Amino acid sequence: MEEAASHGGETQVTEKVPELAVDGRRDGVRKGTAGIKTDFLTTKDKFHEFLDSNGQLPKEKEEKKENLPHDSDELKGTTEASEEEPAAKKPKVEQQEENKLTWKQQGKRQRGQNKSRPHVKPTAYEDQRLCQSVAQENRKCHYGDKCKFLHDVAEYMASKPADVGPSCYLYDTFGACFYGVTCRFALAHTTADFQSMRDEARVKAQEGRTPVRNSLDKDLQIRLRKHHVAFDRSAEYLQTIAKAQEPGPKQQQQQEERNGNQPEAPSSDQTPAAEGANEATAPDVEAGTENKTTVKTIGPLTDADVIKLRPCEKKQVDFQDKLYLAPLTTCGNLPFRRVCKRFGADITCGEMAMCTNLLQGQQSEWALLKRHESEDLFGVQIEGCFPDTMTRCAELINNHIDVDFVDINSGCPIDLVYKKGGGCGLMTRTRKFEQIIRGMNYVLDVPLTVKIRTGVHEKYNVAHKLIPEMKKWGVSMITLHGRSREQRYTKLADWDYINTCSSLASPLPLFGNGDILSYDDAMKARETGVSGLMIARGALIKPWIFTEIKERRHWDISSSERLDNLRNFSNYGLEHWGSDTRGLEKTRTFMLEWLSFLCRYVPVGLLERVPQRINDRPPYYMGRNYLESLMASQHVGDWVKISEMLLGPVPKNFNFLPKHKANAYEK
Repeated sequence: MEEAASHGGETQVTEKVPELAVDGRRDGVRKGTAGIKTDFLTTKDKFHEFLDSNGQLPKEKEEKKENLPHDSDELKGTTEASEEEPAAKKPKVEQQEENKLTWKQQGKRQRGQNKSRPHVKPTAYEDQRLCQSVAQENRKCHYGDKCKFLHDVAEYMASKPADVGPSCYLYDTFGACFYGVTCRFALAHTTADFQSMRDEARVKAQEGRTPVRNSLDKDLQIRLRKHHVAFDRSAEYLQTIAKAQEPGPKQQQQQEERNGNQPEAPSSDQTPAAEGANEATAPDVEAGTENKTTVKTIGPLTDADVIKLRPCEKKQVDFQDKLYLAPLTTCGNLPFRRVCKRFGADITCGEMAMCTNLLQGQQSEWALLKRHESEDLFGVQIEGCFPDTMTRCAELINNHIDVDFVDINSGCPIDLVYKKGGGCGLMTRTRKFEQIIRGMNYVLDVPLTVKIRTGVHEKYNVAHKLIPEMKKWGVSMITLHGRSREQRYTKLADWDYINTCSSLASPLPLFGNGDILSYDDAMKARETGVSGLMIARGALIKPWIFTEIKERRHWDISSSERLDNLRNFSNYGLEHWGSDTRGLEKTRTFMLEWLSFLCRYVPVGLLERVPQRINDRPPYYMGRNYLESLMASQHVGDWVKISEMLLGPVPKNFNFLPKHKANAYEK
């Protein structure tokens, strides 16, 4: 039997055990604390002292540690507050009482988290930057004397930070490095006179290969900004909405009578027959049919003719029994998805993109749609709250982006999205929701999927009411996160409710999402009858979860293997964001965001009860080696140490505050 308790906004689950001790040992585990073997437990002070000494404690302290009894008072109080890292989670009731006192003292209530989170642009880490025209084979600079960047390579090299390593991943992979002397691994591919080298054999082997697709074309960006892009299919659908919202003859007559006007007699060109003819020319969206237009042709039709697919002829995607990597904001970037693909993720999806930003041609938003060649089943997720913008965005994606499906985000809980009517707000605006789904389906040649939650309010589920309707609207697949908007992560996902909804959705595929961190969790989730599993936080904490599920085992992965995963991420990041200072520091930032989740993982060999549960927080413990202990640290300064192993030392003005933690790093 299990018991759930909430600690500081996150559910803590543990089996019922005897009297709970304070020391955190297995015979007295705190609620929400991972059960770790007693031999590995330690105190907070000893843990940080060990890390600060790089794993080499003085002999006297090592002897004291060996002679220290396990029930000593030094093992108690390991959850005391510290300036070095966040305080331990407290029971929800105690936290609420403390917050009330704080609000009264301050005279106002604080809302939100990390409002003043520091944001340093990657360009700020470099005092002087070399002009791209010089870095890329000495091309002519279009700006001439007005250019604000350096054109003297020798002057730039004098102020350039030291190289990180002796080999460049881009040069070793592609035979040439696009960043030339600005690369932080430039010694591997530049001559003494700062000329870039090329490996012609590797360059030739890469010819015709497009590793990353879906980049924003410059011409398309200009046309989007000037509103010169035509959305013909969207216009057809939006006309049907406008006509459906127009008042009928009786309503018009009543309105005119209220305004004191006499109804006008219908003209000869506005007869009922003519009105019926106009209605007949509009596309019959609900029936999924399309009126045929008269097209002059010579001879038989060929494959080169452009023929609009009917709904029954849309591209088919087999979603059955797949492992789906959830679209994760910030951390679900292309390099991270590549790491998960190596471990066996079947379906990947880009980060949530705002439809209005895509329609405006914003480069940063279009970057979320990029697809790597290893992503064989890839979709994009867009967010919006109006039928016109969502339909136009779907048509834009359909015409210019290579995807296998498009997903609607109707589960985002953040206020910025919800208060505008998007995300979870769509679940309470069923008329708009229906118009959005039907409109996107009308313009797309690929399947349309939807991600929802159980509802907005904790005690009022609405997903079971929406799912039968969405089947009629033309959705190809539904993903259900087993929590409401109000719950966030304060309670476990309701898999019983997911099971009920999966039977209602049949034969439509329904994926379940929530609290999957191990092979055992996946097997229990599959017993509910869902078509597949979406994994979100579990993939951030341990991306090798896909391998565990497919191989049906618990993987006691070593610290060196985990470091290799981070090395792969850094290489993919340098390829994606660049190997110059700007790209390197961007890679480091995203790596640190990911490390804020990776530190929650407890190695299988250290657990007394396998597997670890997703909301179990590890107590302070010593790993089987220094690197394993370093990866267990909750302090951001130790995450920076790990990043420096792969990306070199951080700049002097470097600072970082992760989204999901309260401790910061500043140098």
